[in-house]
Amino acid sequence: MAVKWTGGHSCSVLCLSVSTEGLVASGAERGELTLWHGGGSPAGQLRLPGHDDVTSVVFSTRHPSTLYASHGETISVLDVRSLQEPLERFHVNEEEINSLSLNDTDSFLAAADDSGAIRIVDLESKKVTRSLRHSNICSSVAFRPQRPQSLVSCGLDMQVMLWNLQKARPLWTTNLQECGTEEESPQTARQFFNPPLAHSLSVASCGNIFGCGAQDGKVRIFRVTGVKFERELELQGHSLGVSQVLFLPEAYWLLSGGNDGRVLLWDVGSEVGKQQKSPAKSLQRRKAQASSRKNGKLNKVSSSEQAEVVPKLTIEHGDKVNWLSCTEIKGSRRVLVADQSSSVSVYPLPEP
Repeated sequence: MAVKWTGGHSCSVLCLSVSTEGLVASGAERGELTLWHGGGSPAGQLRLPGHDDVTSVVFSTRHPSTLYASHGETISVLDVRSLQEPLERFHVNEEEINSLSLNDTDSFLAAADDSGAIRIVDLESKKVTRSLRHSNICSSVAFRPQRPQSLVSCGLDMQVMLWNLQKARPLWTTNLQECGTEEESPQTARQFFNPPLAHSLSVASCGNIFGCGAQDGKVRIFRVTGVKFERELELQGHSLGVSQVLFLPEAYWLLSGGNDGRVLLWDVGSEVGKQQKSPAKSLQRRKAQASSRKNGKLNKVSSSEQAEVVPKLTIEHGDKVNWLSCTEIKGSRRVLVADQSSSVSVYPLPEP
């Protein structure tokens, strides 16, 4: 049963972030921004200028009192110790921002928007140092932990891309529509009506494994190897589009939230761990994938090669999930869920 955090918003909550000190920030429609203590009581509230929807919030890891919030085409920099007018504003995107990501060293901030652009702001010079691009809406961007110059992105062009800030072009690109196979006949019709528009990305703490949630209801797990990435796993547990994915700090535990109102917890450690420990097996698998290319498209790993991973926990939340986050309250881990309502739902998570 969910605990509800109420009294912080009057509109639908769109995004969440948790600081290293356990403070929770939530952004909502019409410019509403709220800070929460771990017990669920509002610690501060602000309506951002312009009253545009707050679409993404992210705390600095190195300076936990600094919060970045995107609203409309603007990024506001806030001091949560005194939640008042923004300390700074960046207006570097031309269309509504969907996702913010800050690298480990607090040197670069990435902002992905509806035009497909990803603007990289150098936080020291306060200038855009790089503009990266998708051909359609860029829905999510994420820096890789321990690699401050490297990031991944995804969008409604069905592309997942790996970038290095020293280059303007992606190092590697995968089209999710081309990850399918002829043997997936029952899925073909469904994919036609639910193409794998990519909605959300999350990178595991190791920096080499990341997950992507898409409109076709699947979560795809990828592994970065040098300047490219390859698909490791496909998780199927949602009946509608996957709106959010989130890797937990533990080794390879992943949360996914969907338009079907479900929140699922996956443990992909046994599968990605196997590949990590066995480079020979990984090489064998890559060779098998290479030999299975037909008409330039990569066939899905056969079901005998890919073990089915089932959710470790299923939460029937009931409402479309807008955002997922995780925090510790009184020594126990909790998943925070934002949905179409004005409250934040809190559920217990099992211990690793």
